[in-house]
Amino acid sequence: MKPEARTNDDNTIKLMLGYLCISTEIESSLARKVQILDRFDLDDKEIAKICTCTTQSVANARQILKKKSKNA
Repeated sequence: MKPEARTNDDNTIKLMLGYLCISTEIESSLARKVQILDRFDLDDKEIAKICTCTTQSVANARQILKKKSKNA
């Protein structure tokens, strides 16, 4: 197997696992979903693909999480 193909397979598996992890979080906010998906070391583009939103929405959710952690 070519290294390039291996990388694509690994990324596909990470995306599928990420999707499965948030599939039970249907009612959760985007910030909560980003918090969960950050455990997989996904970038904003990959998280946006899983959550069917824009990369800017993911960045905004991260800012919300930062503000919450500072206030806690």
